[in-house]
Amino acid sequence: MDGLLNGQVNAALLQSQAQEGPRVNRVETAEQARQVGEEFEAVFLAQMLEHMMGESTEDSMFSGAGQGAWKGMLNEEYAKVMAKAGGIGLADDLAREVMRYQDIGEDQ
Repeated sequence: MDGLLNGQVNAALLQSQAQEGPRVNRVETAEQARQVGEEFEAVFLAQMLEHMMGESTEDSMFSGAGQGAWKGMLNEEYAKVMAKAGGIGLADDLAREVMRYQDIGEDQ
């Protein structure tokens, strides 16, 4: 019964999103747009790092049940540092598109 209810709720949410379109928080300045781009780039880089690092099957003194959780958090922090340092240039492009989409000038 719970599965049926969850399916109906998910279907209703998907339908309302399709009708309303995506919800985007408005940014007011170029700095806020840059921050949004940087956060997105960090998420993207974390996903890349996760796939690049792969699963460790090596048995060592530091391996254990929590290794996967710590590895994921380490990848996220690596990605944040990489994005803040310039990353792969995705943040700049995203910031420019957010500003264009929301009609914000570069000087703001």
